[in-house]
Amino acid sequence: MASPSKAGAALVALREDLVGDVFAPGDQGYDDARRVFNAMIDRRPAVIAQCVDEADVVRAVRFGRELDLPIAVRGGGHSVAGMALGDGALVVDLRHMREVTVHPAARAVRIAGGATMSELDGATQEHGLATTGGRVSTTGVGGFVLGGGSGWLDRAFGLAVDNLLGVELVTADARVVHASAEENPELFWALHGGGGNFGIATALTLRLHELPEFSIAMMMYEPEHGPDVVRTYREIIEAAPQEAGGAVIYMTGPPEEFIPEHLVGRRLCGALITYAGAEEDLRKLAQPLLALPHDVEIVAALPYTQLQMMLDDPPDLRNYWSAEYLTGVPDAFTDVYCALGESMPVPTGTQHVLFPQGGAIASGPTEFPVPYRDAPWAVHPFGIWEDPADDERCIAWVRDVRARVRPWSTGAVYLNFVGDEGGDRVVAGLGAENVRRLAAVKREYDPDNVFRFNHNIRPT
Repeated sequence: MASPSKAGAALVALREDLVGDVFAPGDQGYDDARRVFNAMIDRRPAVIAQCVDEADVVRAVRFGRELDLPIAVRGGGHSVAGMALGDGALVVDLRHMREVTVHPAARAVRIAGGATMSELDGATQEHGLATTGGRVSTTGVGGFVLGGGSGWLDRAFGLAVDNLLGVELVTADARVVHASAEENPELFWALHGGGGNFGIATALTLRLHELPEFSIAMMMYEPEHGPDVVRTYREIIEAAPQEAGGAVIYMTGPPEEFIPEHLVGRRLCGALITYAGAEEDLRKLAQPLLALPHDVEIVAALPYTQLQMMLDDPPDLRNYWSAEYLTGVPDAFTDVYCALGESMPVPTGTQHVLFPQGGAIASGPTEFPVPYRDAPWAVHPFGIWEDPADDERCIAWVRDVRARVRPWSTGAVYLNFVGDEGGDRVVAGLGAENVRRLAAVKREYDPDNVFRFNHNIRPT
């Protein structure tokens, strides 16, 4: 580590050189700058550099290397493990870099590294276009895509990385490189699921698809109907076109206008079908679910961006998530899943999510390090709560879900859905056969493992 005098001089120089703001412990605004989505994360970086463009990112990386600091990268700050921050690290904060440029004729969009889903979706929707994004509007695009990218449109359009056309990256030695199928193809391959291990993505280019119509069917049921809901949902989706997606979700009834007052704060089982098409076609598809006794029914055409915002989780709550990818959802699994829904901590923001894959996910490119592609279903226990006194029971429930559904697990996992669960889970999220190849790319672009606040791939 650098001496205090060298560090002090370098920090003064960074404050002068960076166009954006620089925060260090003791500065006004430092505590706000280090706050992330998960309120369980309380880390104290050495320096936070809020960059405004690629040149700022290069300056910040040079500063970090001069002082031998590890570097964390903040886009949306949604990582459940708080990977946007590191104690004693330099944080390269991209939140001022949010420009989105749509190229309608080319069916492509360029997104700056700090943009969120709401900015991406809002810009593309104006042209009747879309690409696979996350399941809420506040997620950062960069981390989401580089981690693989699963969302409401993935059965229709593939995983986010299946739509990745190019990445502009600042590497650990402060070089600016471009990765695409033609330029630095091995790096480009590694960026299809390898996350932030190889550099800082200052911009990404994604393929767009036509989305002239979008509709949803959302029903809420008393939890005793859960087994019938899951089995009916399974039958619908397994016969449905790939334009249909969605999830079954156990939740606490939220205080929303569409939830009857007597259901607010109570355990509910919800069924959501998303549809990249017309409402009338969706209504026919959803008919078996509509025939079950339900308390809430919404079948409507609406903008895709509106669905994204409807499901936003508020910040400053405590989060602990995990996932298992499944060989299928037979009746025996359904019984276990629904029993776990009945044991879910209520009332909290926690959700017990079961969602389908298949469609364009399963038929997409097989060469990328996304080994969960061929799993037809996934279960995602999404622990979210407010009171620290609930930490133990909420975390225990998430772990219990994983343990009890393991008989149906493929062993693979989508790393964006999990926190720090150890090296074996990183291998499970990348594929054992891919890890050696990824480590070679890591060795070429980050031999000192400067970028290690992630699902880390060690340079070997």
